[in-house]
Amino acid sequence: MEIGLGYIGVGLAAGLAMLGAGIGIGRIGGSVAESISRQPEASGKIQLVLYVAAGMIEGAALFAIVIAFLISGTLNDAVKAKPSAPTATVEQGK
Repeated sequence: MEIGLGYIGVGLAAGLAMLGAGIGIGRIGGSVAESISRQPEASGKIQLVLYVAAGMIEGAALFAIVIAFLISGTLNDAVKAKPSAPTATVEQGK
């Protein structure tokens, strides 16, 4: 039972990492579009900041995904090492 909850946690961690990265990059993109429309002459510098910030967000999301997969691998090792429950044997009557 506990291991199943661990897998749910891994799925939530990976999903929330990607959700956060998507929201962050979307907000940056919207701000960049607004900034360029206000000052078109500074578009080169603004785009540079966009690429750096988006790269940092993607790096953090990738780091979170890798951590989630490492946790999943640890859970897989725990499942393999877990002893199986003893089975009951039925004896034939004489």
